[in-house]
Amino acid sequence: MRADPVDPRPNTEAHQSLSGIVPADDLKRKSVRGGAATVLGQGAGMALQIGTTVVLARLLSPTDYGLQSMVLTLTAFFSLFKDAGLSVATVQRETLTHEHISTLFWINLALGAFLTVVVAASSPFLAAFYKDPRLLWITVASSSIFLFNSLSVQHKALLDRTMRFSTSVKVDILSATMGSAIAIVMAVLGFGYWSLICQNISLPIVGTVATWIAIPWMPGRPRWTAELRSMVRFGGTVTLNSLVVYVAYNTEKILLGRFWGAAPLGIYTRAYQLATLPVQQLTGAAHIVAFSVLSRMQAEAQRLQRAYLKSLSMIVSLTIPVVISTALFSDEIVMIVLGPRWVGVATVLRLLSPTVLVLALINPFSWFLNSTGRVARSLKIALLIAPVVILGVLVGLHYGPAGVAVGYSTAMLLLFVPTVAWAIYGTGITAHDYWDAIKRPLISGVLGGVTGWLVRFALHGALSPLAMLIFGLTLSFAVYAGTLLFVMGQKEFFGDLLSHLFQRNRTLPAKSEGE
Repeated sequence: MRADPVDPRPNTEAHQSLSGIVPADDLKRKSVRGGAATVLGQGAGMALQIGTTVVLARLLSPTDYGLQSMVLTLTAFFSLFKDAGLSVATVQRETLTHEHISTLFWINLALGAFLTVVVAASSPFLAAFYKDPRLLWITVASSSIFLFNSLSVQHKALLDRTMRFSTSVKVDILSATMGSAIAIVMAVLGFGYWSLICQNISLPIVGTVATWIAIPWMPGRPRWTAELRSMVRFGGTVTLNSLVVYVAYNTEKILLGRFWGAAPLGIYTRAYQLATLPVQQLTGAAHIVAFSVLSRMQAEAQRLQRAYLKSLSMIVSLTIPVVISTALFSDEIVMIVLGPRWVGVATVLRLLSPTVLVLALINPFSWFLNSTGRVARSLKIALLIAPVVILGVLVGLHYGPAGVAVGYSTAMLLLFVPTVAWAIYGTGITAHDYWDAIKRPLISGVLGGVTGWLVRFALHGALSPLAMLIFGLTLSFAVYAGTLLFVMGQKEFFGDLLSHLFQRNRTLPAKSEGE
């Protein structure tokens, strides 16, 4: 049995990344280029998803989406356990061996098979809970996702650990493209909600095949060691944290489906997707890079803190335009993206805007806390968030999707200050540091938002939805960007990111998979 650090790529670059040794200049270059590649990839994925939504919204009904959402609530819940947090442990671990990853691979595969059986067996109960027999076979078919996903958990973790972000992006885009094509073709042929279900099933199948081709690492025999015990404990805490967060952020969908039915749930989930999709894509892309990079900086506390605060500032800067769009131009967005049948989505979308902002302000703390080993604190913060959000949802449930959105946003606004205070306590990051990282985009966003509101107030009813959206967002974003870059002095910050993006490192080969 091998005990040396596993090297799925035959070069010293991969060996350095797996052993936790990465030169400072190389780490910054990889983080900036990897971040750019991942953000661009997520942007392309978001554009593809929006385009697919535009087409499918005109071919499918709110009920079709509601049925999908009912099953997704169940599968997303069990997805929290699909890798037991072991992919995070693989990336976070300073040193890693072939034995470690092989054992984790077989654990993930066994867990995937177990979850497939559990979800399939729960299908009658889900159909009875929602009082819709169609959910029986939808759930059985969807259960296969867990088995396919389990085959690539450790391969994807190795891609992230070795900072081959561009390869991960290519795999994700390929999977999303194939899934969208399958969904559209099936919807055109009249398969209804099955087009959405088959789209979801195709994603892990294509992703697993592509990942194995990209990193053809083969697992060996499993062997339990003391190091693995600590990794499993770390992964278990991460999984429990994800479970609590999931319950907090998805209770409203379960309750809406149970008490209001598929159509209102379909309205809410379309609004929720439009509101959170851009931020989820952005933070998801940033998380892949930031967690890998911050984990490599564990021995350098001050450098790690500076890197995290810069990442936070960038995330908030890129989120503000999304908040402006959903808060001020939700009617136009819904009319253009979804069409007139979905007009009820606009109000819910607008009411979810505060939630989007708060999520961007607090979610990046998970990168910092997990990369520094503070997973227990992250779990405790989740236990603070969950009951407050659930209470807000319960208060608003009587008023349907709009009431739930108000309750959700109110809860998130109330949680902002205590969450930040607890997250930074004793970490070396002060309240002043945090405010300094977010104040420039927030102040610039206020000015951009006021500009958009004035445009809407002055031209309401005078322009078509498309013209209003283009004109209003152009002026709002221009004021926002101008204030942020020139008045708030962020031009140098973003210029430095761009310079590292296009700078060539002469000490390494010009062409690298991680670039």
